[in-house]
Amino acid sequence: MALAGVNVTDLPTNYGYYTSGGIQQGLTADKPNFYLNNKEIFVYSGAMHYFRVPRAYWRDRLRKMRAAGLNTVETYVPWNLHEPRAGEFDFGNGENDMSDFLHLEEFLKIAQEEDLFTIIRSGPFICAEFEFGGHPSWLLRDNDIEFRTSNPTYVKHVTNFFNVLLPILAAFQFTNGGSIIMFQVENEYSISGKHDLEYLKILRTLMLNNGIVELLVTADNPNKGTYGTLPELFLMTGNFDQQVKTNLDRLKAIQPGRPTMTMEFWGGWFDYWGDEHNKNKTLAEFQYNYEEILKYPSSVNIYMFHGGTNFGFLNGAENLNFDEWETDYNSITSSYEYVAPLDEAGDYTDKYWATKELLEKYNPIKTALPSVPEAPQKTAYASITMEQELFLYDMLQTIQPVYAKNVIAMEKIEVNNGNGQSYGYVVYRKTNLNIPENAYLKIEGRICDTAMVLINGILVSPWLQKAADLNGFGTSRIVDSTLLLTKEAIQGATLDIVVENWGRVNVGVYKQFKGIWQGNGVKLNDEYIYDWTIYPLEFKSAWTTSLTGWSNFLSNSIGPAMYKGNLYISENPVDTFVYMEKWIKGIVIVNGFVIGRYARMGPIQTLYLPAPLLRQGNNEIVVFEHFRPSATVDFQNHHVYNNY
Repeated sequence: MALAGVNVTDLPTNYGYYTSGGIQQGLTADKPNFYLNNKEIFVYSGAMHYFRVPRAYWRDRLRKMRAAGLNTVETYVPWNLHEPRAGEFDFGNGENDMSDFLHLEEFLKIAQEEDLFTIIRSGPFICAEFEFGGHPSWLLRDNDIEFRTSNPTYVKHVTNFFNVLLPILAAFQFTNGGSIIMFQVENEYSISGKHDLEYLKILRTLMLNNGIVELLVTADNPNKGTYGTLPELFLMTGNFDQQVKTNLDRLKAIQPGRPTMTMEFWGGWFDYWGDEHNKNKTLAEFQYNYEEILKYPSSVNIYMFHGGTNFGFLNGAENLNFDEWETDYNSITSSYEYVAPLDEAGDYTDKYWATKELLEKYNPIKTALPSVPEAPQKTAYASITMEQELFLYDMLQTIQPVYAKNVIAMEKIEVNNGNGQSYGYVVYRKTNLNIPENAYLKIEGRICDTAMVLINGILVSPWLQKAADLNGFGTSRIVDSTLLLTKEAIQGATLDIVVENWGRVNVGVYKQFKGIWQGNGVKLNDEYIYDWTIYPLEFKSAWTTSLTGWSNFLSNSIGPAMYKGNLYISENPVDTFVYMEKWIKGIVIVNGFVIGRYARMGPIQTLYLPAPLLRQGNNEIVVFEHFRPSATVDFQNHHVYNNY
């Protein structure tokens, strides 16, 4: 195979070396080392998620991985994006906001063209610090479902998805002339809180019945032993970032005479809103532990090699108490920078050069590598002025509401052809409410995840400006949140409770709902409020771009509202970073597409805005701000970190 940008040498390409003489066999694991097509191989892989990187940048990122000396790319497959509504599948041909990120077949072709093999981690659970661990939220509408088990309802839905997904992947297997050399079955099952090994057998059977013939593996922390795997059916790989020899020795003891592989070598980490920016995965630690793996010797996948972005509302969250009640809820930032060898914008970090140097030293198989591509161009566009605004009341006039006796979770709302609401915000409205003087509002249970309360369009709840504010009213950290509504009596008032889904927990919590649902309802003093009008506020592109009724911007506006400005670009667009430190909390929408969330509490104050989401000429920048706007939206040519 010809490879653009390859150094002129007599070395074969990666594919050329392993396919010379024709393809007789895929990756095997019945000897102390892996063999691919009967030739010894160490799998040197890096993680990159196609759904976190603009399609136009896939080739650039993959070429940079190959140029570092990797021979393989690893990716998850997100069920929630590929089947956004039950029975509706999207592999790039849909009309969903994320459709352009979902051309899985194209990604696999480009990987092969860039001389990389592929590891596929198809789930159905992927974790990945991704919304709901990759599960579609419509699964929650089945009351009898039990996630990640052989429960018939869960298996039925997994089967429907796999019967569409797996034939697509089967065509790209190595033995069929494609790039896929390995499939991971499930993910970190030993820490799932489940122990239904029949479920793993069901997944394996689904894969075999759909033509999957390449090596099947599982991935778990080696100190869990075989609790989450079946050694007679799968090769167990390990996830860890230190104590390398101890962990690899454990793998070898579990599977004597078979290869060892670190499926997730955590070379970096992610950030939570309201927490410090993660800096504990230093270059020195990365170099030391990565070299320990290479010289063991073991195969290894760097997680992440290129983190990318949680676009839209797709960030996950963590609840370290592993319960359904958000007792220790932490939302993950839109940036999935991960302190990785390639940063969020595809630029090189010190870890990239360390990886390249170590692979050159330890890889016994020498193949031709492409030249290292140039670093991407980035700019800080001039600040733009907010010109128009649209308040919550006017926004809701364009949404068809539903009516319910009591408040309900967003997933239970009858919208989206019976699939419920997955992302965004839900507004619970009660009209003609007589509020006594010094009245208190009580929201029973925990709010999932943050809330704003308005009386007649006036915000009366506290602002979430600093990390410490997460311990007060309006967040899931409070049980039975109570708020003084007004000191004076108000007759015939309109009460709005705007609840944000700040990201579903990605691991360990399965029957999690968003909105108000945990207690028996909402009380005014000691009386429950009934007969609600409920608005799903989803911020789909078609809705945002069709809004009318905007008024002139007033900088002293308070409360949830949308603000619009225009970014004019005279030349071809380049990457930039939207700088939101002057704002408080909300989301940024560019040309109708939600690029992510911001929160002044930090740790990050910028949103990566890749050039493919911009266009030459006018670009509409819309901000949905919870509390108070700034007069401008600013830009930087790099990320800015700050905490409040």
